[in-house]
Amino acid sequence: MAFRARLVRLVRLWAYAALLLPGSVGGAQGPPPGWRQPRCAMDTPPFATPFCAELVATPDIDGVRGMLELRSVPSPFGVAVRPDGQLRHFLVSRFTGLPAPASLGRYRVFVAWGYDLTHAREIKLGPVANGTTALGELPFEYFRVLVSAESSAAVRTRSGRLVARATSPGALMLAHRDAMMPMTGGVGGNAHAGHDVGWPMPPSDPRIAPSAMGHAPPSTPPWLPDTAGRPITDARPREVRDVRSGDTLTLVASLVRRTIAGRTFIMYGYNGQYPGPLIRVRQGAEVTVRFRNALDLPTTVHWHGLRLENASDGVPHMTQAPVAPGDSFTYRLRFPDAGIYWYHPHVREDIQQDLGLYGNILVARRAKDRVPVHREEVLALDDFLLRDGGGPMPYGADTVTHALMGRFGNVLLVNGEPAYRLTVRRGEVVRFYLTNVANARLFNLRIPGARLKIIGSDLSNFEREAWVESVVMAPAERYILEARFDRPGRHALLNSVRWLDHMRGTATPVDDTLGTIEVTPEAATPDLAASFARLRAHPEVSAEVARYRTFAGREPDHVLTLGMRLNGVSPSTVAMLTGIAVPVDWNDAMPMMNLPLTGREVTWILRDEQGKENMDIAWRFRVGQVAKIRLVNDPSVTHAMAHPIHFHGQRFLVVSRNGARNGNMVWKDTAVLPAGETMDILLELTNPGHWMMHCHVAEHLGTGMMGMFEVR
Repeated sequence: MAFRARLVRLVRLWAYAALLLPGSVGGAQGPPPGWRQPRCAMDTPPFATPFCAELVATPDIDGVRGMLELRSVPSPFGVAVRPDGQLRHFLVSRFTGLPAPASLGRYRVFVAWGYDLTHAREIKLGPVANGTTALGELPFEYFRVLVSAESSAAVRTRSGRLVARATSPGALMLAHRDAMMPMTGGVGGNAHAGHDVGWPMPPSDPRIAPSAMGHAPPSTPPWLPDTAGRPITDARPREVRDVRSGDTLTLVASLVRRTIAGRTFIMYGYNGQYPGPLIRVRQGAEVTVRFRNALDLPTTVHWHGLRLENASDGVPHMTQAPVAPGDSFTYRLRFPDAGIYWYHPHVREDIQQDLGLYGNILVARRAKDRVPVHREEVLALDDFLLRDGGGPMPYGADTVTHALMGRFGNVLLVNGEPAYRLTVRRGEVVRFYLTNVANARLFNLRIPGARLKIIGSDLSNFEREAWVESVVMAPAERYILEARFDRPGRHALLNSVRWLDHMRGTATPVDDTLGTIEVTPEAATPDLAASFARLRAHPEVSAEVARYRTFAGREPDHVLTLGMRLNGVSPSTVAMLTGIAVPVDWNDAMPMMNLPLTGREVTWILRDEQGKENMDIAWRFRVGQVAKIRLVNDPSVTHAMAHPIHFHGQRFLVVSRNGARNGNMVWKDTAVLPAGETMDILLELTNPGHWMMHCHVAEHLGTGMMGMFEVR
């Protein structure tokens, strides 16, 4: 507490001492639809939430209290961003006790101004007064808001007396970087004794400053696949398997040889392919999969998103025993919902999924529901972590590493390759089925020069299609996107994000090119311009959703709080982690700290309203029940993070975020919850059995962030 008090005083002195430089002038916007109720009390303590900042009055003005709220902006993706990945928030001020401006001098109005942290840019937000005032958005990741007394509301730049100021909550996390001494050591004590050999340094990244921390290897031996005496084949690109109802498919998990970024090493693959076979099947079909494990580890196959029989869900020790090396298991799949799904292991996902065990399932809609496009592309978005000058960064032998933020790769992949290529004709309309199969990374996917339309997500179309500039995808989420390419030439497929540098305290826009789309001059036939230009409503989705809207306003049946505990972590590491976390992390900004924190030191938690945690949670429901569940991502933990939460075997609707109702719903099985936010879902319970719910960051799941529910 003493550290936090000193930090708060530092931030206040820093803000008052800043030199203010005039810049460009802007204006406030109207509030977004579905404004949520204020949740920032005037006595909100520092570090309590990433959405509240105190508007501190200058010391010579008594009785003024103020709060700056960062209200969420509606988005079909749960995370609202600008095209470059900057998080969007709508600013609202609340004041009590502001005196008459004339009492401070020759002034008539109070005006709010926004600045970046260097004060190189100034944006006029507009007049403020006692009560609640909508200020609009600021185009800065981290910012300050100053309130001044001015002679007129028409002034174009700040020149009057300073009255109050606030610093964006995310910047508080960065303030202590200026005051901290260089630190050594990660996990306290002798936790690393005997494990130094074989653990390389985390790979360097020129986009972030080197850490001041010393190298602290994880408290687990390093592990890479055991190749001794095992057949290894060269991996080949994914094949398409068209299957009909009643067919039997053979699936084998084995070791394969891959070359990525010019380096050759051993990975895993389904049927020797990367990704695994693309299974195409019609809605309503039933298929048998005979699976064989030729790996060096036990495994299972989870059929993500499918509402299938519980016995085929692939959860070890719950629906089946792990499949030992050399053994087999038979899965029976059914496909009640059209859309894009995927399959992956549910044993040590941090290793097996990361090494290439994933594949997609495309369930075709019935003919009457199909909208014509020129082609369909199925893309699995991934990343992979290579050590400096070598092969894969090792994994933890007996527990996960990178347990704090998850394992972020330094090579981005589309369908297992670092350079996706597609050639289309001018005017061609492409339907992209997108899946995020990464361990921890959120993507912000965009295609400059193409018009983009969001169609659907995990288990259905949206009620209404919408134009978008980018698609935000958390691990395990899927989205259906249509793009039209009108301009001949080369178009980049980009991941556009804000790269956080913890040591420097900066956020830099980064465009990583995932691939290129070449548009030839020849016109595509038939001409689908008119069809593409229409934003369709999907009444079949609205009709299904309508039955559940009455449940949205009731009190939740369960409240699930997302949190974290640290165990045996040195005070220096805790000090570096202390403070407000940004709602979404786009990159691993502190690899020297993230790598050594394992499942022994970090426990990510699901906690219900009765205080039960993780696998002690055992909710019971009945078939036909609709459960309202409120998920709260606690921002007060040492390092709050966004979590993609997945419910097995059922589907749900996100009915509200932060108190604002969702006006355009879609059936989901995985939804991301940014740090500090609240999400209400309606879980439709139609599938009997014992099912899991968990965070789909592989390393968070590996520390125990999972619970169970039974449907009778």
